[in-house]
Amino acid sequence: MYSARDRVENQDWLDRIDDAAADLDLGKEARSSAADLFLSHIPDDDRSKRAVAAASLYAGSLIAGEERSQQAVADAMDVSRLSVQSRWKPLLEDAGFQPPTW
Repeated sequence: MYSARDRVENQDWLDRIDDAAADLDLGKEARSSAADLFLSHIPDDDRSKRAVAAASLYAGSLIAGEERSQQAVADAMDVSRLSVQSRWKPLLEDAGFQPPTW
């Protein structure tokens, strides 16, 4: 769980997630899920925040049923696909979701 303070302190990152979601034409549910996942898993170091934000956006799109490719999300968030690939499953599992097994 996260606090209102977390939201305020990380508003720039939430704005980046929202901008990337708009570029990917994702709806409100995907955006909200991505923000919740990010705020629930904020890394301590700033360097990792971009990757966690991207993974949160990818996972949020899965939760909302608006699946986008890892590469598309990575491009929208300006990270490598590997950054998304290595982080999205643990985010979903920690949030209580069962990741797809395609």
